Amino acid sequence: MTHSGLSIRPAIDSDLDEILAIHNAAIRDSLAIWTELEVDRADRERWLAAHDAAGHPIIVAEIDGAVAGYAAYGPWREKSGYRHTVENSVYVAEGFQRQGIARLLMVDLIELARENGIHVMIAAIEAGNLASIALHEQLGFEPPQIMREVGIKFDRWLDLAFMRLQL
Repeated sequence: MTHSGLSIRPAIDSDLDEILAIHNAAIRDSLAIWTELEVDRADRERWLAAHDAAGHPIIVAEIDGAVAGYAAYGPWREKSGYRHTVENSVYVAEGFQRQGIARLLMVDLIELARENGIHVMIAAIEAGNLASIALHEQLGFEPPQIMREVGIKFDRWLDLAFMRLQL
């Protein structure tokens, strides 16, 4: 689906309040982020600054002046041997979900990773999130490898699906 007023662009400081709201909703209301502790704007400011310093993009989908979603990639693991592998994240605001926005963000994010010389992108998805798994498969990620009961949230053990895209 396309929106006439949709643009995808790099995130800027003035987007952080809307990004924060999307991020905290994912913490509060879903299994997408495995913590129960919501963050403050200063946390998102540090996150944006760290991504900028590392040359790792954060992009937003803006529709008629509102941030409808965002996507980013960052280090897969900290040791230098992993420097050509990144992990992606993509989140869409309530009210904009199931409209193809995550796909548009991911297509752009994958292209940015290719342009930046990234070799592999990893997605780490709660194994019950079948929509995200299907999206990543449609974008060329390999079928998920499941790690059973490696996390906990809302008093439930969670399985983690790892997916890999060679760029």
